[in-house]
Amino acid sequence: MYVATLQATRDLRLLDLTSVLKERVTEFESLDMAIHMLFLAKSHSYDISRDIAIAARNASFDGVIYPSYFSLLRTGGRPFETVYGLSLRRFHPQAEEYAKAYTIPNFALFGRPIEQSRVGVKCIDRIVLTQIGYLGHFGPVAY
Repeated sequence: MYVATLQATRDLRLLDLTSVLKERVTEFESLDMAIHMLFLAKSHSYDISRDIAIAARNASFDGVIYPSYFSLLRTGGRPFETVYGLSLRRFHPQAEEYAKAYTIPNFALFGRPIEQSRVGVKCIDRIVLTQIGYLGHFGPVAY
């Protein structure tokens, strides 16, 4: 497997879907919560994500920054943590820092960014995988 490190050749215009939106609406009306839920959803969210990406490309963005589906696994967070039914993502005293701590950003560039000279190849590394496996065990829960 080969992995390349890329470097932007100019400032890139990226739509950041990991940003916390400050809104004066309920959770049911919140665009921020809808986007947050979209990237925790399974395959049925693909068409919506694709439409957002197409709209961003049509608005002359170079790509999008989006939250990794595996953010909660990697950070140990739980989806939609609440206190008295209110989302901590929206009502935590440091809401933006709280949300960022549980979001691992990914990015996708549109088109052919190397061919279009928007990014250049800094280096290429080779990874040789000699073993891949899963390890787990079950045991009693102590109270």
